[in-house]
Amino acid sequence: MPYAIVAERPGGPEVLRPVDIAPPMPGQGEVLIRQTAVGLNFIDIYIRGGAYPWPVEKNLILGCEGAGVVEASGPGVTGFAEGDRVAYTVPNGAYATHRLVPAAMLVHLPGGVSDIQAAGSMLKGLTAHYLLNESYAARSGETVLFHAAAGGVGLLAGQWLAARGVHAIGTAGGAAKCSLARGNGYAETIDYRAEDFVTRTRELTDGAGVAAVYDSVGRDTVMGSLDCLQTFGTLVSFGQSSGPADDFRISHLARSSLRLQRPVLFHYTAARDWLHTAAADLFTAIADGTLSVHVAATRPLTEVAQAHDDLEGRKTTGSTVLIP
Repeated sequence: MPYAIVAERPGGPEVLRPVDIAPPMPGQGEVLIRQTAVGLNFIDIYIRGGAYPWPVEKNLILGCEGAGVVEASGPGVTGFAEGDRVAYTVPNGAYATHRLVPAAMLVHLPGGVSDIQAAGSMLKGLTAHYLLNESYAARSGETVLFHAAAGGVGLLAGQWLAARGVHAIGTAGGAAKCSLARGNGYAETIDYRAEDFVTRTRELTDGAGVAAVYDSVGRDTVMGSLDCLQTFGTLVSFGQSSGPADDFRISHLARSSLRLQRPVLFHYTAARDWLHTAAADLFTAIADGTLSVHVAATRPLTEVAQAHDDLEGRKTTGSTVLIP
């Protein structure tokens, strides 16, 4: 029986519950997908908990990335046929066996990329793509710092940075996560539970600091991230897993003529040319072995509440993929 997982209101994982659905009929420009794999991301937690805007009064279907098979297309759709393997990253709607996606937001999956790989990397891989190409395009020989290096975005970014010849330092919580990050491209890792990441970054760079810091943690790290940057360095703040960085002020950038970026993935994916090019780059890198998608766990979609609890409690590494 087709079903979806809905959140009745903002709150903890307990607000998530299954409901039966009828597969929707695609409208103008839409494609109906039978989903085979759904990605789990921190943005799902931000929205579920109310940290990000709640787009409906109640019964919100969360989830921002997935993969599956085309079952039907609406009027005006070209380029997609029944049976095509596809993937997407779109705000909300993924926690379901079936869903509608605008054709403009869909990409075809090549044979060298599995549905699970796609669901574990569309949002995370395209995030890594814009971080390393648009937000701050690190060059060979430069040194950068990446927080949450053992997470889904961090592991992909570490591999891509290493392929470019960038000296990447990654932070992670605990020896096991640091070891995982080192196995995925990071030249150095810092266990933030055991040492101060600012002091250690300065030691590793002989006091010079790094060219850029990629920070998805927020409150717990942003002020320290500024202290890790060299003069004219760039802070890329792209998340807030520890909460919003309310202590940060624009005047803090004046300490070393620093630059600040606060990008949002869905602003990039709204441009179809960018989406197609970036997705093609991602899939090519996966297929040729440049990138390995670290799917640490797969679990039934019905266990999504526990998956949220594990992700929020920082008990996970890499990607978690939910199977409808």
